[in-house]
Amino acid sequence: MAKDRDTGFPARDAIVAFIRAQPGEVGTREIAREFGLKNADRAELKRILRELADEGAVEKRGKKIREPAVLPATVMADVTGRDADGELVATPAEWDEVESGEPPKIRILIPRRAQPGTTPGVGDRALLRIEKLEERDRDGTVYRGRVIKVIDHAKTRVLGIFRKLPDGGGRLIPVDKKQASRELNIAKTDTGGAEDGDLVSVDLVRSRGFGLASGKVKERLGSLASEKAVSLIAIAAHEIPQAFSPAAVREAEEAKPATLKGREDWREVPLVTIDPPDAKDHDDAVHALPDPDPNNKGGFIVNVAIADVGFYVRPGSALDRDALTRGNSVYFPDRVVPMLPERISNDLCSLVPGEPRGALAVRMVIAGDGRKRSHSFHRILMRSAAKLNYAQAQAAIDGRPDDTTGPLLAPVLKPLYDAYAVVKRARDERDPLDLDIPERKILLKPDGTVDRVIVPERLDAHKLIEEFMILANVAAAEMLEKKSLPLIYRVHDEPTLEKVHALQEFLKTLDLPFAKSGALRPSLFNRVLAQVRGRDSEPLVNEVVLRSQAQAEYAAENYGHFGLNLRRYAHFTSPIRRYADLIVHRALIRGLGLGEGALPETETVETLTEVAAQISLTERRAMKAERETADRLIAHFLADRIGATFQGRISGVTRAGLFVKLSDTGADGLIPIRTLGTEYFNYDETRHALIGSRSGAMHRLGDVVDVRLVEAAPVAGALRFELLSEGNVVPRGRKRPEDSTPRAKAHPGRSPRKKDRKPDKAKSGNTKPGNAKSGKSRKGKSWQT
Repeated sequence: MAKDRDTGFPARDAIVAFIRAQPGEVGTREIAREFGLKNADRAELKRILRELADEGAVEKRGKKIREPAVLPATVMADVTGRDADGELVATPAEWDEVESGEPPKIRILIPRRAQPGTTPGVGDRALLRIEKLEERDRDGTVYRGRVIKVIDHAKTRVLGIFRKLPDGGGRLIPVDKKQASRELNIAKTDTGGAEDGDLVSVDLVRSRGFGLASGKVKERLGSLASEKAVSLIAIAAHEIPQAFSPAAVREAEEAKPATLKGREDWREVPLVTIDPPDAKDHDDAVHALPDPDPNNKGGFIVNVAIADVGFYVRPGSALDRDALTRGNSVYFPDRVVPMLPERISNDLCSLVPGEPRGALAVRMVIAGDGRKRSHSFHRILMRSAAKLNYAQAQAAIDGRPDDTTGPLLAPVLKPLYDAYAVVKRARDERDPLDLDIPERKILLKPDGTVDRVIVPERLDAHKLIEEFMILANVAAAEMLEKKSLPLIYRVHDEPTLEKVHALQEFLKTLDLPFAKSGALRPSLFNRVLAQVRGRDSEPLVNEVVLRSQAQAEYAAENYGHFGLNLRRYAHFTSPIRRYADLIVHRALIRGLGLGEGALPETETVETLTEVAAQISLTERRAMKAERETADRLIAHFLADRIGATFQGRISGVTRAGLFVKLSDTGADGLIPIRTLGTEYFNYDETRHALIGSRSGAMHRLGDVVDVRLVEAAPVAGALRFELLSEGNVVPRGRKRPEDSTPRAKAHPGRSPRKKDRKPDKAKSGNTKPGNAKSGKSRKGKSWQT
C-alpha cells in the first residue's frame, strides 16, 4: 500500500486509484478502512479529498466520492452514429460539456433476437443499461450498453401551423423557435385537406438551395382557430399522450369507491383541503391539534391524508401502464393533461367535502421546538370537512372569515396555523435554500386568449401546506428506509465545484464575500442572499445563485436533497399527478402490511432505477411544454403591440445578445448583439455582461432596461426587442473583458450592410432552469423538488 514517505499518510495516487477501482461511489469511511486510518486522520483525509475534487481527479457527490464523470448504471442516451464496424454509438442525453468535457461514447450491443421496441436507429433516444469497459477502445468508446427501451424515434417530420394560400396550396410555419424562419411550401395536392390554422405534421419532400423547401401534410392534429388552444402545439411537439387506452378507461369506469374494509375510520377527523382556487384535483388534506401528552409541552399532532391512488391503480394494470408513460400530469393555462383518467383523479381520489374517500395518512408528533418526534402511517377512510383555497384560509386567520371558514376558524384553522408556527422554527433552523424568484400566472379570457399576467401573493397558507407536505415526504422516506424497502427518492445534488467557483468570481465583482470553508451548505448561499435583500442587486444575485444550483431529479439511490437541506426525501403527497408518489405509496402498503395495491416483490433498486430515469425525463418534458406554452400565449398577447416600449430586466447574457424579461408579463425576448451599438461588444462571463470595447458601456444580467418590441412570432413563442437604455460604464481601473475573454461577434461601428437590414426572425429563450412540481406548489423552483 503506497504511503507518503514524509507523513506516512496514503499517497494521493493510491487514494485516487482505490476510488477509481470501485464500481460505484465510496465514502470517507470506506477509504479510511482501506488504508487503515484512525479517527484522528479523518480531517486530513477530508482535506486531501477536497483538494483532489478541486483538481478534478475525483468527483464529490454529496458525501460520496467517485471517479469523475462516471455514468450511472442506467442512462438516457442519444444514438449519434455508427463506428467503423457498423455498430451503433450513443452519448448521454444530458451532459454538461463545460463541466465534464466531451461526452463519453457508448457502444450499443444489439442481441440477435432483440425484443420488439429495443432496436434503435441513428437519431433515436433510448434508455440504456451500461457498464464501463476495462480500457478505452481505439475509437474512444468508454462504455457498452444494452437497450432497455427506445424512448423517442428520430424526428423526420416538421410540426407547424398551416396557412392556406389563394391557389389552394399553403405554407407551414414551424412551431420550433430554431426553425421559425424556415417556412415550407405545401403544394395543393399535398395539403391533406388541412384548413387555415390547423396544427399539422409535415414530411419534408425536398430541400432547395434557393427558395422554400417543400413538404407534404402527413397528419392534421387539430385546429387552433376553433379550439383556441395554444397548448395543443406543445402537446403535439413533445408527444405528450392525451388519450387513455381503452383498457385503462374501462378499468377506471369499473372502479368502485373505497369502503371501511381494511381501513381505520377517520371520518370524524375534520381534515380540510387547501388548494389554489382553480385546482382541479384535491388529493391532500391536513389537520392539527395540540399534543395532549404532558411530556410534549407546546407540541402538536399533525395529520396529512393523501388520496389512496394505489387502491385503484394496481401494479401492471392498464391504468398503471398509462400512468408510467405519462409520468406526471402537465398543467397549461387552458387545460390539464392528467396522469390518470378523470374518474380517478377528479372523482374517486378527489377529497371532496362530505364524501367518504380512501386515503393513506401519516400522523406526525411535533415537539415544541418544531422537530418531528415520531410518525406513523395509516390506511383510512376519511371525509373532508371543507374545500378551501389559500386566500380564503388566510383571510379567516387575518380576521375576515366567511360562511365556510367561520365555523372552522377555532377548531380547525387556528390549530393548523399554530402548528405551522412551531414547525417553522425547525425549518428556519434547518435553513434550506431561500431564493426569492417571483412566480407568474397567466389568466385567460373565456375565448382562451390572455387576459393578464399576475404574480400571486405568497401567503402563510401556502407556506403552511408546503411545510406539512415536506414533513410528510420526509416521514415516508424514513419509514421505507427503516423497512429496507426500495423506493424512488427525490434528490438534489449540491452545486458543482465549477459553478461554485464561477459564483464566487461573480460575487467578487459586487464586493460580496462568499467564503467557502468546510462542507457546502444552503446557509452559505442564504448569507449572500440576505446581504442583498432590499437592494437593487437583489434580483440579479437571486438569479445567479439559482443558476448555480443543480436540477432535482428522481433516483432509486439516495444522495440527499441539497436545496431543502434534507438527508432523505421522497415524493409521497401527490400520487394523482406524479408516478413517483404512487411508487412510494405502494412501498408503504407493502412494508406496513396495509393490504391491496402493494409494491410487487419483483420491484428492486435496479428496476426502480429505470423507472426513475424515465419519469425524470417526462417531468422535464412537462416543464418544457409548460414553459413554451406560456411563451406562445404571451407572444400572441403582444403581437399587435409592435413598436410599443416596455420596461424589463436583463434575464440572460450570451455571446449572441441579451435576453430581457418584461416586468409586467414576464415575457422573454432577445436583443441581438449586432443591434446594441456602433462598436464591438465583448462577453464577460464572470460579470454576466456585454461590455463595449470603446465606451466601456456595460449591459449586465439583472439590469433594468427599456426596450421596444420589434418582432413577435406567436407560433414559435419568440420576441425580438431593441434596446433603448444606455449601458452603465465600467469603472476606471477595472479589468476590461477583452483582456481575458474572447471577443463576441458583433458589427463594428458602421452602417449595416444591405443584408443586415433584413429583420431577424425572432429567437428567444429562457436561461433559467425550468420549473418543476414541488410538494404542494404547482410550480416550484428546480432546487425545491
